[in-house]
Parts: sequence; C-alpha cells; structure tokens
Amino acid sequence: MPDPGPLGSPPPDLRPTPHTTEPDAPSPVVAHPAAPPTASGFLAALHPPVAFPGPPPPTPATAVQRPPDTAASGSALKGTDPQGVARPGITRPEIDLQGILRGPTGLGTTSLALSAGDRPPLPEPVSAAPAPPAAGRAVPGLYHHPVPEPDPSRVEEVSRRIKRWAEDEVQLYPEEWEGQFDGFSVGRYMVACHPDAPTVDHLMLATRLMVAENAVDDCYCEDHGGSPVGLGGRLLLAHTALDHVHTTAEYASAWQESLLSDAPRRAYRSAMGHFVRAATPSQADRYRHDMARLHLGYLAEAAWAQTGHVPQVWEYLAMRQFNNFRPCPTITDTVGDYELPADLHARPDMQRVIALAGNATTIVNDLYSYTKELDSPGLHLNLPVVIAHHEQLSERDAYLKAVEVHNDLQHAFEAAAADLAQACPLPPVLRFLRGVAAWVDGNHDWHRTNTYRYSLPDFW
Repeated sequence: MPDPGPLGSPPPDLRPTPHTTEPDAPSPVVAHPAAPPTASGFLAALHPPVAFPGPPPPTPATAVQRPPDTAASGSALKGTDPQGVARPGITRPEIDLQGILRGPTGLGTTSLALSAGDRPPLPEPVSAAPAPPAAGRAVPGLYHHPVPEPDPSRVEEVSRRIKRWAEDEVQLYPEEWEGQFDGFSVGRYMVACHPDAPTVDHLMLATRLMVAENAVDDCYCEDHGGSPVGLGGRLLLAHTALDHVHTTAEYASAWQESLLSDAPRRAYRSAMGHFVRAATPSQADRYRHDMARLHLGYLAEAAWAQTGHVPQVWEYLAMRQFNNFRPCPTITDTVGDYELPADLHARPDMQRVIALAGNATTIVNDLYSYTKELDSPGLHLNLPVVIAHHEQLSERDAYLKAVEVHNDLQHAFEAAAADLAQACPLPPVLRFLRGVAAWVDGNHDWHRTNTYRYSLPDFW
C-alpha cells in the first residue's frame, strides 16, 4: 500500500505557516468596557427555530416535574426551546449577539479582530442547484438545530476519496462489507459537520479519522468480530499507531510491522499520518489525548459486559463522557485551517464546553441507534436501557426520559459556550465555539437522515 509518510512528527517545512497580522498603530491605553451580561442565546441565535413534525410528544407519567417559571425581570427573558417550552434557569438577555461574534471593538482592540489569515476561508464553489432535503425523521421532542443541506458536490467527492482510501490504501474491509460502508454515508456526515472547511483536502483529515475510529469500534468492540475479552491489549497496540512507541532499534521494526497487521491499525496509522502533516504539534497531541479518553471508555464498557454489570445511570453517563464523539469536534480548528492555542483549549470553561458537546451528541447516538441495538444479541447498554433497568420505567417512558437528559445536556452546552464567549471573546475562541456547535448540529442531522442505519421506536 502507499506509504503515508515517515512515522513521527512532520518535518518543519511541512507544518502550516502560522498566521500573522500587521501590528496596530500606537493607541492610547483605555480601560476595557464592562462586559455585557451572559449571552445564553449565543449559539442558539445562530440557528433558525426547529419545527417538530407531528403531535407533541407524550410526557412519561414518571417524568420529573419541573418548577414553573416566574415572570422575567429586567432585561432577562426566560429561554425557550424550539417548541416554545420555557427552560428554567436559562436566561436570554437583550444584548448584541452579533457583536460577540465579531469580537471586541474600540481603541486598542484591532489586533484581536479576525485577521485575513484567521477569517474562515471561502469554501470551494458549491453546486448551482441546492440539494433537496434528505429524508429522515427527528426524534420527537429532541432539542436540536437544523443545518443547511450539505453541498452534494462536496459530499460526492469526499465519498469517492474515502472509499478509494479504504479500499486501496488501508484495505479496510472485505468485499461483503461494501454495502455497510456505503450506507454509513460518511461523506454527508463530514460535510455537514465541518461547514467552514476550506477544501475537500481539509474535510478528508476528519473523514479518515472518523472511519478509522469506527473500524476500531466495529472490529475490536462491536459486531464485526469484536469482543470484550482481551480488548485492552488490542486497543493499546492500536493506540500506538497514534502515539508512537519509542523503543530500541532491536524491537522497533517488530512494532512497525504490527501497525500493518490488521485493518484497524492500518487505518489508524494512515489517518494519523495524514493528520499530523496538516496539524500543529499541539493539535496532534490534543487528538492523541482525546483518543486515549475514548479507549478508556471502551474498556469500561467492556469490563461491565464481562461481569454482567448494569451501571447506575450516573455511572453510565460518566462512561459516556469518555466513550463518546469528543475526538471529532475537537479537531474542528485543524479542519478549518486555523488553531485554537493550547492554553485556550486547556481552559476549564473550554473543557466543560467540549465535554458537554461530546455528551449531548453521544446521547443522540443512543436515541437514534436504540432499535438497532435492541436487535443485536445480548444486552447492549444505552441510556434508555439503563434508565429502564434502574428506575423501573417502561421502555417508552425510559426512552422519553433519555430525550429529556439529552435536552438538558444540549441546553447546558449552549449556556456554557455562551458564558465562555462572554468571558473570552477572542476570535479563535469564538470561531472554535461556532465550529463545535456546527459539529453538534451536523452530527444530529446525520443521525436523523441515515435511514440505512437507524429507525425510531414506535413510541408516539
């Protein structure tokens, strides 16, 4: 197979050139104006309201009753979800949201504005005619935001390239799995999740990693030969394709040969090779760290499967904070051809935003894959199953409560992102928050439209 390049960090001449800006002219030192109130609608204001088809979803008899809203005071208004239902505890002050999106203004703030290198690059030309909306039904009552229909020309090109990569470069799957690979619709998935990717080459960075992650999940953990038995050893060796072994010359060749020994490791090795040549060292290390989190979550779920343990709901949600989509939205800056600096990424409030985004999107997966997993052999843990088991609810009521859990997580994500936008309105922070929000929305849209993989239970 073609060699994706030397293992390890890319040579200096292949690393992206840092963006530069012209220095500001000297200006008087002025005190920063008082910060506006928290903009809890920061992300929600970027999207049109969502209309849910059909009648309102039923409320489970055992659902937790929420306290009634009190009248709004001052300029704060109670937030509402797309169906007009009040969200206690979430406020929507009357402030200039577009001002937050543009960043700070005034004397001495020119250097904080988006420079030419930091502005989202113009995308490649899109198709002349917009694509018709894809089929698929949203989970009734699920709080989400719609996305524009992904550009079909980009979807087609990403789909073509990723299939060629899977077949020719990493020999990812046998011929009989081709239909499942096509049905995954990864091209549509990645185009919807990364609307600010400047080129298809940038989209391919995320697409290869997504496919490689799913190959590891399917072949090591799930229904294509996966098993909890011995999973730790397999995952550790696969992880070395992302985080290289530094050993003696005598044993290094055996390790390098092992990276070609099965499809998941070949996919990890190749996808990571492409990624590190486009990413900065801190972006690559961030991704390695998030993948270690993911693998830790795989191991917790496998341990419970081996012992027959059905985790408490809080235990399950803790596991899902690790076994979730987090590695995908945290590379949004690499795919967008800019960098969120490491010190800004490491802020506790940024880490909370990223964690909540991963948690909410993973519960979306639990809800859309519910019927698919019920048809698989054995007990497959997901949030509705765990709620039904421990809270003595019917399957329907447990599912509806899981929808509520998702909505709470999604609202918390948007509020946390708004708080961070207010606390640190720097251009790369604002752009990264928009990128994570776009990934959250695109992830839901892919689940909603992928009728090849998912169907909803008959609970409405």
